[in-house]
Amino acid sequence: MFVKLSNLDLKDNGEIAEKGAPKLCMRALPGEGAERSCAFDGARVVLMPITDAAHVIHGPIACAGNSWDNRGARSSGSQLFRRGLTTDLRENDVIYGGEEKLRQALHEIAGKHKPKAIFVYNTCVSSLIGENLDLVCRQAQTALSIPVIPVNAPGFLGDKNIGNRIAGDVLLQYVIGRELEPSIPYAKNLHAINLIGEYNIAGDLWGVLPELKNLGIILQTAITGDAKFDDLRSAHRASLNVLVCSKSLTNLARHMQLRWGIPFIDASFYGVEETSNALLNIAKALGDPELLRRTRQYVKEREIFTRAQLASHKKKLAGKTAILFTGGIKTWSMVSTLKELGIQVLAGGTQNSTPEDFLRMKAMMDPAAHIIEDTSADGFLRLIKDKKPDLIVAGGKTKYLAYKTRTPFLDINHGRKLPYAGYQGMITFAQAVTRTVFSPVWDLLKHPFAGERGSSYE
Repeated sequence: MFVKLSNLDLKDNGEIAEKGAPKLCMRALPGEGAERSCAFDGARVVLMPITDAAHVIHGPIACAGNSWDNRGARSSGSQLFRRGLTTDLRENDVIYGGEEKLRQALHEIAGKHKPKAIFVYNTCVSSLIGENLDLVCRQAQTALSIPVIPVNAPGFLGDKNIGNRIAGDVLLQYVIGRELEPSIPYAKNLHAINLIGEYNIAGDLWGVLPELKNLGIILQTAITGDAKFDDLRSAHRASLNVLVCSKSLTNLARHMQLRWGIPFIDASFYGVEETSNALLNIAKALGDPELLRRTRQYVKEREIFTRAQLASHKKKLAGKTAILFTGGIKTWSMVSTLKELGIQVLAGGTQNSTPEDFLRMKAMMDPAAHIIEDTSADGFLRLIKDKKPDLIVAGGKTKYLAYKTRTPFLDINHGRKLPYAGYQGMITFAQAVTRTVFSPVWDLLKHPFAGERGSSYE
């Protein structure tokens, strides 16, 4: 049996009938989300970059295992968001309940760290034993006089995209529009935008801000990269929302349009062409003819400068090949970015992406390019052996397979240390690709190691 959704055929289990396409979150399948990332992880991805808030994980210590420096999101101010805070539920807590432990933790955190707000994350364990997270948070908010916000996104609800959506709902219900001085008349800020789905990974946001500033476009807030809690409260005063990452936050943009009349557009700041298109589309959506005129002139000048900086890299990389495996907006925008450097994508695949992202990637790739279906370790190793790419562009979970096959690897996901957004980000990306592909270590690795059969060191 098939049902129809967004012009895609879906099987009963929520899998798209399109070859190689990602699975939709039609229902939670046991163990499905935990294989790579779950709803809990998806909620943390969206909310934890709020820099001056405390993020408390109500669950076993393992659920907080990657809290410190989560996803490489950077802050220009407070570093509180990077603290790994958890109630560390254990066997006795499972039997007798952990609500009192959570209350004590919230009071301790408020006294020690003085956060602007506290987000409390439900996990599979706390949810299954019936912890009343909403009640504990309400009581703590009254006692502490700061927002204490429950995030009910236990991992078993589904995959990362579901957690993203839940986090968007949390922002709508508890944060956006709830300003400190609600008596101030509501008014939109002219030329102010929100960047939704921008988490400032490796400082990506800081590569976009100069371009906006040069055009006179104001960033009301990013949701949620380098965001302060009070900035998010005033997000409803923007004149435009720009979705720059996962379509799973489209619901947030739609609700903001319904509630406050804020239109939204999609955009990507990866690559020269996409960055120019993003700036032009923002100017058009803001409806200012003079701004649009300035933007057209500005992107023309920036493209000339940037392409001149890329010329030497493009000459070196011409004819090189790559395998691309990522998610979100990078699913398709990285195809364009690699093409701008003269690199051919031999195979592409995605996880944790929307059907629209996948289909857009597929349309941009060469028709002869391989769509990655088998994402297991064995499947990747066979693909690398068959395609023999010059470069693998993927997330950190794939790098060990690349190293095992002695193939150059570039991390494009949240584990990276370099910003790739905007015109300057494209130059940084080109430098990183060139440095990776032509590193002398790869030639050395092709020689047998001491002890290997045929080694000259035996």
